[in-house]
Order: sequence, then structure tokens, then C-alpha cells
Amino acid sequence: MDRISALRNVEQALAAFESGETDLTGLEREVRGVLRTYATEFEGDLAAYRASGSGAVDGVVVLAPDPTAARERVRNLVADPGAFEVAPVDE
Repeated sequence: MDRISALRNVEQALAAFESGETDLTGLEREVRGVLRTYATEFEGDLAAYRASGSGAVDGVVVLAPDPTAARERVRNLVADPGAFEVAPVDE
């Protein structure tokens, strides 16, 4: 998916929300899906991983080819991440 397609899909999701065809949860799910598809295609053959732990690391989502690379990306993004785990995002 290219940038223009992603923007069009987000615009369609917003229009559905504004017309009452979907609720806020549906809008968030649709936009999250568009962004995840765009990001994974833009970056190559990657998967989304969510970190869980304490503090700022909890909930961080990164794209990586595997869990080891995902942990490294989280460490690079979060100052003093402490102990944390990463798991594939299923959404």
C-alpha cells in the first residue's frame, strides 16, 4: 500500500464514522489496520511486536523481522526500558 492509498483508506474510515456507519472503536480498528499495513509494506517483510513491562516500555509497538530484532528496536526507542517482553501483535 502506498501513501496515497493509505490516506484514501483513512479518509474512507473517517467518512464512515462521520455518517454513523461505524463507531469510534470501529474507526480506530480500521485506521490502525491501515497504518499497520502501510508500515509493514513500507518497511518490507516485517511483523508488529508489542512490548510489555513497566513504565514507558509498556505498550510500545515496533516492526521487526523477529522477536530478537523487536527487543533491540524497543531498547533503541525507550530510555532505560528495564525488563520487558515482546510478543507479536495479533490485530
